[in-house]
Amino acid sequence: MNRIPEPELMLDDAQARAYASADFDEPHRRFLDLLRDKLPTLAAGGMALDLGCGPGDVTLRFARAFPQWSIDAVDGSAAMLALARKAVAGSDLASRVVFHEAVLPVRSLPRESYDFVFCNSLLHHLAEPATLWSSVARSLRPGGLVFVMDLMRPACPEAAQALVEQHASGEPAVLRSDFHNSLLAAFRPAEVREQLELASLGQLEIEVVSDRHFIVWGVVSA
Repeated sequence: MNRIPEPELMLDDAQARAYASADFDEPHRRFLDLLRDKLPTLAAGGMALDLGCGPGDVTLRFARAFPQWSIDAVDGSAAMLALARKAVAGSDLASRVVFHEAVLPVRSLPRESYDFVFCNSLLHHLAEPATLWSSVARSLRPGGLVFVMDLMRPACPEAAQALVEQHASGEPAVLRSDFHNSLLAAFRPAEVREQLELASLGQLEIEVVSDRHFIVWGVVSA
């Protein structure tokens, strides 16, 4: 099944609210579990960059799990960032987590370089996947770490619909539609391997970790 791209940004307020209220507890917990497992050398603290943070759930989970890290979180959707800022406002995380509105590729980030870059479910939104990988390479310090988790395109439309029924049957129609479209827009691991090679990030590892997710991780050298 060929990839069917979708709009890059969730700009609609209702769409953003539906996404933020959906039950992503299992994949988001898995994101952190896999991060810990695959990056055991991640330092106790530092400066991290979250690319495509959406409403901020993964951002804040990372901040709680790693209390000595500070995070700049970037997203291009004002609707998503409004929810993210509301989630962090008044909490003990507000001094360590800052949300920034910007569309990749970003010419100027808040800092010249970061110790760690992470990203959850952004790649499948991008018309040009090189946008993500060039942003990773540009924003990491030499020897910095990266961890990416994203959806994986099923083999056929019927398989995509089956995944929607299995994992999102109880969600609102707008979210089921978004999930289905995202699956059709996602990349296959072999395609991601080609993207990494073209971006001079061939040292990074790829692994399929569920019926709908893969991860990319490793050290980015100078």
